[in-house]
Amino acid sequence: MQSDQLSYIPILMQLVLAVGFVVGTILVSGKLGPKRSSEAKDKNFECGIESVGNARIPFSVKYFLVAILFVLFDVEVIFLYPWAVNFKELGMEGMVKMVIFMCLLLIGFFYIIKKKALEWE
Repeated sequence: MQSDQLSYIPILMQLVLAVGFVVGTILVSGKLGPKRSSEAKDKNFECGIESVGNARIPFSVKYFLVAILFVLFDVEVIFLYPWAVNFKELGMEGMVKMVIFMCLLLIGFFYIIKKKALEWE
């Protein structure tokens, strides 16, 4: 039991170092950075263009649909890496499960193509 708890010490040290670096960087930049403000500096700025009109312009749902589908299929591809690494150990059972997974993935992909979810107007 003691050796199991000691094996977590490097992880704890890395976590403390990462959090300490982030907090330290924020504090140091806040103390050393310039603190001058003016009307021109406090103004909203985006791409050098003055903002005109309402910022609440509706986006097309297709934009969000494509983004969600990209994330969905990207995450599903991530599941292929552990399978590929352990391909020999999983044997035929792992192969059958991955074929089922890939078939479901392809069915979903053909469904979104049939619904024309990836086509822009």
